[in-house]
Amino acid sequence: MANKNPLLQAPPYPVEQALKRLGENLRVARIRRGITIEEAAEKIGTGRRAVMEAEKGKASTASGVYVALLWAYDLLGPFSDLANPATDEQGLALASAKENTRVRKSKGLSGDF
Repeated sequence: MANKNPLLQAPPYPVEQALKRLGENLRVARIRRGITIEEAAEKIGTGRRAVMEAEKGKASTASGVYVALLWAYDLLGPFSDLANPATDEQGLALASAKENTRVRKSKGLSGDF
């Protein structure tokens, strides 16, 4: 029997809530645009079930389905800002702390012959 992925069975609470919120937002976007589940599924090249599960915020739904739905509803723009290294304050602070404070000569071969 295959091992079950704990993330899919019981994701951390913040992850579960974020997925549910995203699913609800996708559902509202679809309804506001007058698009049926079948039409959304056809546009992104998947089945009804994948769209319905994304709208429920299921962790087992492939991330590609979520991104494709964002594209289908013309909401993909803000997605490009997610995890942007230029705006990652914690990552920038950690990288800055690891930067060298001194410059040393290389111990490699010199170019002098």
